Amino acid sequence: MMEFLYFPEDKTEYIPAALSLLLFFCGALLVFFYLKRVSSREMKKAQELEKKLQEQNIHMKP
Repeated sequence: MMEFLYFPEDKTEYIPAALSLLLFFCGALLVFFYLKRVSSREMKKAQELEKKLQEQNIHMKP
């Protein structure tokens, strides 16, 4: 019967898994901060547009 979990005797077999985990974790952090920055830029643009539209709406009222 095959064991469900495999724990190698030679601990150097963990190195590739740890490196790939570290690589993907760093990539995820980079993407997270990039999306956060882009989101804040879009929020500022939306607030400016909303402010302009409110100013135009004030001038348009009779």
